[in-house]
Amino acid sequence: MNVLKPHKKLAVISALLEGCSVRATSRMTGVHKTTILKVLVEMGDKCENLMNESMKGVTCQAIELDEIWGFIGKKQRHLSDEEKLTSPAFGDAYTFVGLDPDSKAVITFALGKRDHTTTWSFIKDLSERVTGEPQISTDGFVHYIPAIQEHFGPAAHYAQVVKSYEPEPAGRGRYSPPKVTSQQITRISGSPKKSKIGTAYVERNNWTLRTNLRRLTRLSNGFSRKFANLKAALSLWFWYYNFCRIHGSTKTTPAMAIGATTRLWNLEELVA
Repeated sequence: MNVLKPHKKLAVISALLEGCSVRATSRMTGVHKTTILKVLVEMGDKCENLMNESMKGVTCQAIELDEIWGFIGKKQRHLSDEEKLTSPAFGDAYTFVGLDPDSKAVITFALGKRDHTTTWSFIKDLSERVTGEPQISTDGFVHYIPAIQEHFGPAAHYAQVVKSYEPEPAGRGRYSPPKVTSQQITRISGSPKKSKIGTAYVERNNWTLRTNLRRLTRLSNGFSRKFANLKAALSLWFWYYNFCRIHGSTKTTPAMAIGATTRLWNLEELVA
C-alpha cells in the first residue's frame, strides 16, 4: 500500500510531468524508484478514469490523427525470436493521438502496435466520444480508411495528407528529420474542406509530448520497461495537458476550450 504523504506525491508527479526521469525524480524527492513507479501507475489509472468520464459528447469541427513512435524494453530490431513470442509488448509501441486543432484538446489516445487492432480500437473509441460530423485528417497509414468508414460511416468527411521527403542519408550526426519536398492531399470520403485538411497541429503536439514525457524523449535511456508504466505516464500527461495546462494560443486549458469542463484543474486535486 502506498503511504506517501500528499506533498511527496505532488512532488513526484510534478517532476515526471516536467520531463524528469524516474531516477532524477528519485534524487530530487528522496522517494525510492519503485515507489515512484507505484505512484505513476496509481495516478495514471485515476487520470484514465477522469478522461473517460470527461471527454465524452464533445463537439469539434475537425480532428487530426497521428501516431508517435516509442518502444518498450528494447527497440524492435533488437528483439530475439524468443522475446517476440514471450514478450509481445516489447519492441515498437505507438501512441495514437486524436486532437482537435481549434481547442488543442487531445480527445483520446491509444497505445499499442501500429497495426489493424490498435487502429480499430482507437477509431472506435474516438467515434464514441465526439458528436456531429467532424472532418478527419490523417497521414497515409492504410488501416485508417476501413476503420474510419466503419465507425464514422462511409460518408465521413475524411482526407489524407501524405508528405514526401528529400532523400538524405541517415548518417552519423544527423538528428533532424529530412526536409519535406511535397505534400499530397487525397480526399477519401465525404466533402472535406480544404482549409481544415492537415496534420500540423497534432504533429506539433507530438513535439510537446516528446519534450515533456521522458519515456518518449529521443536519444535518451528513459524508455519504459513495462506497457503499464508507459500507458500510465501517457494517461497522466494527457489529463494534465487537457485540464491543468493553459495553452498559449487559446489562453485557457484545452478541456475548457472544447467544453469538457468549466474550470481550471490542478494537480493537488488529483493527489487528493
